[in-house]
Amino acid sequence: LAEIVNLSPTPCLARLARLKAGGFIRGYHADIALDRVCDFTQVVVTVSLTHHRKSDFDRFEGHIRALDEVTECIATGGGMDYVLQVFTPNLAVFQELMETLLAAELGIDRYMTYIVTRHVKSAQPNLARLAAKSGK
Repeated sequence: LAEIVNLSPTPCLARLARLKAGGFIRGYHADIALDRVCDFTQVVVTVSLTHHRKSDFDRFEGHIRALDEVTECIATGGGMDYVLQVFTPNLAVFQELMETLLAAELGIDRYMTYIVTRHVKSAQPNLARLAAKSGK
């Protein structure tokens, strides 16, 4: 990293520490080739809740945060309230998960499932371009 940003290692590490302390860097991750590690089924699920009170959102989100199978959950505006990314060993386990969610009485009005058949693109945003256009 120091070489890329043209700094010696010590000041580079100090800047990195300040970025982490300031909340600009939340963590690090490895991009693991999951298909080489195990068999899995990936499903994208859209969820709409029956009611839209803060307590309804809090109850649903708290439950979802505790599920290892749900790797991503974003709240959306518009037709659906949430979009979830779910990984399970197979479709039967996914169906069991959905039945458990419905039985938990989280206020789910309806949900749609989309089986992922292949990845076309997965990337982080171009930070330089995004920041330049936002004016920050």
